[in-house]
Amino acid sequence: MTVLVRSGVGLLCAVARAAIPSVWRGKYFSSGNEPAENNPVTPMLRHLIYKIKSTGPITVAEYMKEVLTNPAKLLGIWFISEWMATGKSTAFQLVELGPGRGTLVGDILRVFTQLGSVLKNCDISVHLVEKTPQGWREVFIDIDPQVSDKLRFVLAPSATPAEAFIQHDETRDHVEVCPDAGVIIEELSQRIALTGGAALVADYGHDGTKTDTFRGFCGHKLHDVLIAPGTADLTADVDFSYLRRMAQGKVASLGPIKQHTFLKNMGIDVRLKVLLDKSNEPSVRQQLLQGYDMLMNPKKMGERFNFFALLPHERLEGGRHQRNARQSKPFASLVAGFSELAWQ
Repeated sequence: MTVLVRSGVGLLCAVARAAIPSVWRGKYFSSGNEPAENNPVTPMLRHLIYKIKSTGPITVAEYMKEVLTNPAKLLGIWFISEWMATGKSTAFQLVELGPGRGTLVGDILRVFTQLGSVLKNCDISVHLVEKTPQGWREVFIDIDPQVSDKLRFVLAPSATPAEAFIQHDETRDHVEVCPDAGVIIEELSQRIALTGGAALVADYGHDGTKTDTFRGFCGHKLHDVLIAPGTADLTADVDFSYLRRMAQGKVASLGPIKQHTFLKNMGIDVRLKVLLDKSNEPSVRQQLLQGYDMLMNPKKMGERFNFFALLPHERLEGGRHQRNARQSKPFASLVAGFSELAWQ
């Protein structure tokens, strides 16, 4: 999908600096008037400057792809629950979509060691689109004409393919769209509908309510996304309403629900009590309590992460009669994590 957006870059290369008088600044994480000493010229920055000079401004999605080259046991239990509920198939695929080295899925497999896995890493990038008097315009990244080794945000002078993903009744002024995620959800939904299975999405996110979430982190602190590219992690929140829409009613969706609710439903309190009862070391008990607080505290990770699931309609009672693509309310049939389980 990024290639489609870049099809308009050839035109931008010739006219961008003359036809884009406005500089875009997001509300929270965009680049401003930082001192030069705070913007070191990294090898990645030199590469991006050369690229932009050669082909013109690039999309935020392309920028992210250039720059971006645990409750695991409970997640393992979730997959076991769905595996058992769908007939204990002797063969299945456990896929982790996301950057990294498969650490999370490795932890899950320690719980579910009797089955094999297929690991796949996939970087997901977003396109930023803003409402203007001329209509929706995508945000690009260009070289600052006043500072040759600095990047800035600009608005595209005309429509780009990314705008096709904006809903006609969209009320927000800034929208982050992720065509790649939509393609993945469509493929997952098709496979789940045809052959069964389940998908569990856990990430920072919202249900179509937020605007500017594109941000950078360096040393666990917020970092300007255009400063020293290659030295910080870039991320954006998942729009779960978009994922639900891209499922197109082929499968049932549950969530998103907050992490503290999901983990509580999965029995994290019972798990903590068991571990505390087994531990006699004060330092270990302290680590357990601190980890629990980090995962469950609403001011920490408890309300920052959300869980969202895709399941076959047949998995849920009455599912055949509730195929509205916008439906996200809990169904009658209990699904681990999305309804409180009875522990015996």
